[in-house]
Amino acid sequence: MTSPVRIAVTGAAGSIDYSLLFRIAAGEMFGKDTPVILQLIEIPPAMEALEGVAMEIDDCAFALLEDMILTDDPEKGFDGANIALLIGGKPRGSGMERADLIRANGPIFAEQGKALNAVAADDVRVCVVANPCNTNALITMHNAPDIPNEQFSAMTRLDENRAKSQLASKAGVPVRSVSNMGIWGNHSNTMYPDFFNAQIDGRPVSEVIDDQRWLKEEFISTVQGRGSAIIEARGSSSAASAANAAVDHVRDWFSTTPEDDWHAMAVKSPGAYGVTEGLIFSFPVRCDGEGNYEIVEGIELNDFAREKIEITEQQLLEEREVVQDLLS
Repeated sequence: MTSPVRIAVTGAAGSIDYSLLFRIAAGEMFGKDTPVILQLIEIPPAMEALEGVAMEIDDCAFALLEDMILTDDPEKGFDGANIALLIGGKPRGSGMERADLIRANGPIFAEQGKALNAVAADDVRVCVVANPCNTNALITMHNAPDIPNEQFSAMTRLDENRAKSQLASKAGVPVRSVSNMGIWGNHSNTMYPDFFNAQIDGRPVSEVIDDQRWLKEEFISTVQGRGSAIIEARGSSSAASAANAAVDHVRDWFSTTPEDDWHAMAVKSPGAYGVTEGLIFSFPVRCDGEGNYEIVEGIELNDFAREKIEITEQQLLEEREVVQDLLS
């Protein structure tokens, strides 16, 4: 057994967390030899519901769970945290435009950034899940100036998983056959799932799926619009699949990515592939097993891909403009 990992989670009484917390406590994020301490953060009106979630976690008698902290104080919740999963946020209400949602959530993530900056562990890794996650991560990062920028990310692993599933289904193969599934840009309906560089059993996707029209149209639009389709079908947003992606995201951040594969993470752009420096932008990355990543270099992007990347980059630039006052 190693020292326990302190994992802070916001929105801890919400539906994503209800699918997530039990998996963390069972060892699915850091393995069966790593004990965890859950630091669960909610807003005051949801604290009673959080107590109920905690009762259920207790009743599971997880061998790896050393302690739980329940709080509505971000500084208490983030104190000493090695991992911070920012999942709680204001949902998009009826008639709200994306810019309205960005403005509503911005101050929440500014305050959480300040709290992380004040009390989190030096090695904290921050994953923002709450939408719009790229720009929420940008706000959080700017309000935590003492934490290295490379320790912040936004979750586009759900898009990667969705894309892999669609390709596997079309090709009639297991999902494990799909690799090198890059996601570029914003976690929104503009992000670009890069099928040109993805592989199925080591072969280019376009060799296995000989249907360019499906790949360029139906595949991309299905992945981009999957969240809305789930809301329409079940009456609420993705929860279990988002929780699963959060487990994948953090687990693979602390695992060594094979040299012949990569994963999708939204991270601060250093200007790679011509993307505006400073945006939180999803790139194909490889991780080193120590909580560090590197953006994969040398990926060939054709004109179709570059056009898609420019569209999602422009959306992120517009989002950044909406919250400019929170980035100083």
